[in-house]
Amino acid sequence: MPNLYVALAHYPVVNKSGDIITSAVTNLDLHDISRAAKTYGVKTFYVVTPLKDQQVLAHRIIAHWIDGAGAVYNPARRRALETIKVVDSIADVVEDIGRIENQYPKTAATCARRYPSNIGYAQFRTTLETGRPHLLIFGTAWGLAEAFISEADYILEPIMGSTDYNHLSVRTAAGIILDRLLGVY
Repeated sequence: MPNLYVALAHYPVVNKSGDIITSAVTNLDLHDISRAAKTYGVKTFYVVTPLKDQQVLAHRIIAHWIDGAGAVYNPARRRALETIKVVDSIADVVEDIGRIENQYPKTAATCARRYPSNIGYAQFRTTLETGRPHLLIFGTAWGLAEAFISEADYILEPIMGSTDYNHLSVRTAAGIILDRLLGVY
């Protein structure tokens, strides 16, 4: 099983005008991405937000499904949401993985735009087979900030449909990408 971690960044992301913002945590992203992460063997799903009120919200949602009535109602969802860690920054994610793995992860940013340095899914899938820890980073809102993307070790190629419309929800993109990287065919 590849040594993969996933982060959902609410900062640094951009709005539709290209301004760097901090986006809000959404219930559906926590549920759906944690379920995909659990299905594909991701070690930890990090939810990244520097906003304390958003951290409280995320912890409240997670607690409902891990310790509350939701844990009894849907034990399978409990197992998925147990993979989540809420942290302040991507730097905190990298440090946490470094502590766990005794080495820092290689980072892979996702983006709906093409870059000359994009890496394809087949090539990145092979990279994951090295056993080295990797961190796959998704951005909320209109995506990760450009300066952040340029610092990643890898930038995955965008998901392209058969039309010129290209604005998937992050939870849909996460499911597709995890399947392309870790799916059994």
